[in-house]
Amino acid sequence: MRGDDQQQFSVFSYVAPEDRVPADHPLRVIRKAVDEVLHAMSRQFDKLYAENGRPSIPPERLFRALLLQVFYSIRSERMLMEQLNYNLLFRWFVGMEMDEPVWNHAVFSKNRERLLNQEVARSFFDRVLKQAQEHLSDEHFTVDGTLIEAWASQKSFQKKDGGDAGGGLNFHGQKRTNDTHASKSDPDAKLYRKGHGQESKLSYLGHVLMENRHGLIVDAMVTHADGTAERDAAMLMVHKRWKKRLPVRSLGADKAYDTRDLVQVLREMQVRPHVTQNLNRRGGSAIDRRTTRHAGYQISQKKRPRIERAFGWMKSIGGIRKVKLRGLLKVDWLFLMNAAAFNLWRIPKLKAAEL
Repeated sequence: MRGDDQQQFSVFSYVAPEDRVPADHPLRVIRKAVDEVLHAMSRQFDKLYAENGRPSIPPERLFRALLLQVFYSIRSERMLMEQLNYNLLFRWFVGMEMDEPVWNHAVFSKNRERLLNQEVARSFFDRVLKQAQEHLSDEHFTVDGTLIEAWASQKSFQKKDGGDAGGGLNFHGQKRTNDTHASKSDPDAKLYRKGHGQESKLSYLGHVLMENRHGLIVDAMVTHADGTAERDAAMLMVHKRWKKRLPVRSLGADKAYDTRDLVQVLREMQVRPHVTQNLNRRGGSAIDRRTTRHAGYQISQKKRPRIERAFGWMKSIGGIRKVKLRGLLKVDWLFLMNAAAFNLWRIPKLKAAEL
């Protein structure tokens, strides 16, 4: 018998959003983990807001909405609000009622600025990482950097003294360097290329420290793009753990990290530099048989490419291939949030594999 195509809908719905989400949906485990982290950060949120005045968007909902934007590759706040308006799964994850009005995208962006600080992002990242403590290696790590394209055009890269004729519209054939030029759109972005033969772009460098057991990110940061930034960031992240008396027995890295200064600093901190040898470098490699003869060096070299999976996820899913925020601090905040989201996505898979 043919069903009747009824066009008159019920006024009320008696099914809660909680009941509409499948019990085995991957967001359920992530939502539970996120709620634990945000509950622990409640006092920290209290310090960001005044005691009186009109209530703002709850910071917990802001965080959940920002995580959805990362997980589902939503490219703008306007599209995120559109999804929240009709997507019941998104409403459930954020914590909104079915009939609750959605925020204006400009209001959402304005409220988000209150959370755009390193202390809040670092606290969120550290608390997420604490949930994965049982899955972390506390001895062997890998470090690497990736290029993050800035939200600024080549035409905005103009002379610092303002002597550009035509406002930077025709720059072909001109010699442009970071010493003499700067972007008018994003002054923190630097003209940089990752390798020979590649196009120079206004960029930042994102750096990740990964533990080798399961490929979880234990630290992340963004720096200006220059020739020594990768090695400087590696030393900073390792030194941070060394200062907290957190053990680092070995550090894997590609041949861009094969310099005598970095190797010497690592050895002074009692860290074995499992760096890929750059035999074509002038003066030879800084890594010799004292390091390469051990089986642990070969294991680190096999584990090292795993860090590219994190970069691949953060760029293709998280949207950091070209960021839409300007300024080093804001880009660093976004990168750290992406690293936390990557760990949130990985942790349930690791726990399920143990069952």
